[in-house]
Amino acid sequence: MFKVAGALLVIVAAGALGLLVAGSYARRPQELRALQSALSLLETEIVYAATPLTEALEQVARRSESCVSGLFARAHAGLASRTGSTAQEAWERALNEYYPNSYLRPDDLAVLQGVGKILGASDRQDQAKHLRLACERLRTQNLKAEEEARRNVRLWRYLGLFAGLAIVLILV
Repeated sequence: MFKVAGALLVIVAAGALGLLVAGSYARRPQELRALQSALSLLETEIVYAATPLTEALEQVARRSESCVSGLFARAHAGLASRTGSTAQEAWERALNEYYPNSYLRPDDLAVLQGVGKILGASDRQDQAKHLRLACERLRTQNLKAEEEARRNVRLWRYLGLFAGLAIVLILV
């Protein structure tokens, strides 16, 4: 009785681990698409609505998907706190808090760090150009992430389950 329960526990745990890894592959493209959309919203707020950066970040935080809204909300809070932080410093702090809990990779982070370097540092048209470039880079990253997800999601789902079965067979 205990052997069967233990075997089922091992299989379920290994299967859950496989699903967890597969989920990270599936969520990265979603997060990259949400970031693209949010950066496009930021571009619209800055260029067409001529919204000040602090308010633009707040608007984007409210209107973007929940998986990325925290980044823009933190950047807004850092800039609105009036502690003398530049837009780049507020963005970097927000990224440092956001990145560890995200599904992004270092290449994705590098693109977002580049965004921080131009926020509030140039005129609206130059910022728009850089935001469009960041969106294009994120789109490229997204294509790679979708291909990676296509290859790896099913693999990790089955690998977790079969690894659990293999462990049970070895131990029995």
